[in-house]
Amino acid sequence: MKKIAFFDIDGTLTSEIDGSIPESAVYAIRAARANGNLMFINTGRCFQNVEQRFRDVGFDGFVCGCGTDIYCDGAEILHVAQTHETVMKLLLAAREWDIDILFESRKEVAFDLARPLRHPDARRQYEAFEERGYEMPEHLENPNFFCDKFVLWFEHPEQLAGFRTTSDRYFECIDRGGNFREFVPLGYSKATGLNYVLDYYRIDKKDAYAFGDSNNDLPMLTALTNSVAMGNASPATLFDKVSYVTEKASEDGIRLALEHFGFI
Repeated sequence: MKKIAFFDIDGTLTSEIDGSIPESAVYAIRAARANGNLMFINTGRCFQNVEQRFRDVGFDGFVCGCGTDIYCDGAEILHVAQTHETVMKLLLAAREWDIDILFESRKEVAFDLARPLRHPDARRQYEAFEERGYEMPEHLENPNFFCDKFVLWFEHPEQLAGFRTTSDRYFECIDRGGNFREFVPLGYSKATGLNYVLDYYRIDKKDAYAFGDSNNDLPMLTALTNSVAMGNASPATLFDKVSYVTEKASEDGIRLALEHFGFI
């Protein structure tokens, strides 16, 4: 019977130490595919930000943007975007509360640079995108600008609370730790994306497996009986919500789990 596995990227497919892709993970994913199984990325990243090095591993498809953009066998089968009007409400709220906001879509990422980025992690992310050669639009008021989802950095809790009086009408807020939050359209998650793919291929949930390491993986980890937390998962409470805890990503965690579940 064909099985399918869904992998988060950061801290799951990549090493928690340096962000590299362990060779053992590449080998195991390719071997699992060679055995007739389906391998999918299931990430909060939008498709444009799924770097070529991840695509080169070899996957049958991608669930991107926490279930808002899905690709199977090279074809896009679902895309859910926000309207420009909604994006402008979010932009004005971020400016009102002096928050660093990063809009994400399947084609681009864009910071609001109307004023200098405040949070050091936001500045580091901007610099990382520059190093990758990403073209980031700066004129966000352009009527053709939209997003699929977004993330933000704040300095004080009251900033987040104030911003959410606007965002909660449209988005779910996911706590990613510290002063960083991820926002996904209401009704969408890594679990809804996973279910969409299972319906597409007519695969039963008992033959599906999810791999993750953080809070935004929780919907897909709890949606399946077969769920895997990486040994480096944070918060540690994830360990109590999965069926199997493997080693850290940097310590052959993916290979060991795929062996454990009979993929290879």
